[in-house]
Amino acid sequence: MIQLGVNIDHVATIRQARYRGVAHSRADRPEPDPVRAAHEAELGGADGITVHLREDRRHIIDRDVELLRQLVAIKLNLEMAATDEMVEIACRIGTDTAMLVPEGREEVTTEGGLDVAGRHARLRGVVERLKGAGLIVSGFIDADLAQVQAAADVGFDVCEVHTGPYARAFAEAGGDFRREGLTVALEQVAVAGGAIRGAGMRFNAGHALNYHNVEPIASLAGVEELHIGHAIVSRAVFVGLREAVREMKALLRAPEPSQRAGA
Repeated sequence: MIQLGVNIDHVATIRQARYRGVAHSRADRPEPDPVRAAHEAELGGADGITVHLREDRRHIIDRDVELLRQLVAIKLNLEMAATDEMVEIACRIGTDTAMLVPEGREEVTTEGGLDVAGRHARLRGVVERLKGAGLIVSGFIDADLAQVQAAADVGFDVCEVHTGPYARAFAEAGGDFRREGLTVALEQVAVAGGAIRGAGMRFNAGHALNYHNVEPIASLAGVEELHIGHAIVSRAVFVGLREAVREMKALLRAPEPSQRAGA
């Protein structure tokens, strides 16, 4: 069965909207607490928890990662920029996996994949340090065969394919796979996934996946894990996080092999 990693960054976004810069003490009790969100996601059937500790600490903060490491009973995945500060934090806290992503101060969420080919030497050193600390290391990349090859050369254990272009194509086509743009976008993810597997890495996918567009990605050959955050947190506003995770997990159970791409 495909695993579901739930990104809880946007729970912290809600908290920071009111409490950014406020000391997190028992007296203040800032809410909602991402640590409580992780527990609810676990009870809903999540296979992993993902958080992105950004350099500007705009949502997830160091305290969150430290407590999550102590309390999360499932896999903890840290999204991070390939900086010395973040590498030190990941190695010290000892998350289960570290996923290297590009990071821009002005972006709302991560936009675009990591340029592994263009930062080969730097990323090789970062990957070696993280693996030396016992972490499984993943790279968030575009569905680009050159980036897949570079990721293999650098030593990544996992590649997560950026599904943002597919999600945009799905929305523009209204989910109609008779529209060429949508079939092409799905095929690009499938081809990249095949190349990732062929290079001996795990094939994961994520970004902008939701309850409407997730099933075709989940049905691609060899995909092991999907990382989904915003859609689940948004759904949780209406049904609660535990139920929102359950609903997403139900969509991932034993999907039929895709006849559109990658089967």
